[in-house]
Amino acid sequence: MFDMPLAQLQKYMGTNPKPADFADFWSRALEELSAQSLHYELIPATFQTTVASCYHLYFTGVGGARVHCQLVKPREQKQKGPGLVWFHGYHTNSGDWVDKLAYAAAGFTVLAMDCRGQGGKSEDNLQVKGPTLKGHIIRGIEDPNPHHLYYRNVFLDTVQAVRILCSMDHIDRERIGVYGASQGGALALACAALEPSVVKKAVVLYPFLSDYKRAQELDMKNTAYEEIHYYFRFLDPTHEREEEVFYKLGYIDIQHLADRICADVLWAVALEDHICPPSTQFAVYNKIKSKKDMVLFYEYGHEYLPTMGDRAYLFFADLLSNPKEKR
Repeated sequence: MFDMPLAQLQKYMGTNPKPADFADFWSRALEELSAQSLHYELIPATFQTTVASCYHLYFTGVGGARVHCQLVKPREQKQKGPGLVWFHGYHTNSGDWVDKLAYAAAGFTVLAMDCRGQGGKSEDNLQVKGPTLKGHIIRGIEDPNPHHLYYRNVFLDTVQAVRILCSMDHIDRERIGVYGASQGGALALACAALEPSVVKKAVVLYPFLSDYKRAQELDMKNTAYEEIHYYFRFLDPTHEREEEVFYKLGYIDIQHLADRICADVLWAVALEDHICPPSTQFAVYNKIKSKKDMVLFYEYGHEYLPTMGDRAYLFFADLLSNPKEKR
């Protein structure tokens, strides 16, 4: 194991500093989001099946960016049902339509969001001072206003996506889940934290965007966190601004949002993960106060984790039952 021993991981509480005004920062961000309309545009996709109707869904996010999602809706639905919001990995997109069909066939409506300016159809119109190099973690890091950080707006997009899903007539807002791996796992957690009264279940696989300072200490220069390494190498080689940089990254560090989560959480961690090191994940997991369970994959890295697809489905399956009928 290249990271900490498991016993130490299970007690690790993170390294990256939490800004003093963190709560106010996100309170102001959510106030801005509340002014956003829940209006959305639906365009039928060319891909259609006998079990689900597929649509391109567009909405306008904070700052005026046009955000794209896939919407996969069960064709035979006579009463309100559950919804799942999916988030994709770094650089990529919401994936193939067929990936969502098993859930749609079971009765879930799936909304899969493309992150701004990455591999999908969502646009990134954020204007900030300073370079972005090749990555999004540091996008906006040199702007004096931390509200211009790229991931601040993406986190808000996740909340807007959930609110739009809940506004649909066929959705029961008491049965909402979120799912994602890597960057998607981080976004699922951020969404659950920023919309805690709505998100009931979250499945996350080796999430990204946490404990940036620890990632830097582990010399993650060929992984998802490499842009931090290259930022210092090319723009601050003597680390004169190191304290300032990690303090500002604290606003978009999911470990500092973890204690807001009310959802049940199922978490998968691979102990040989050299992309999103286990310690950066445990820094978040150990701060979650809601019901949670972690599945350990000892000989695996940042890759396909066998059985997790089945575990996720069974975990979300509770949402298929109307909680009012259980009383």
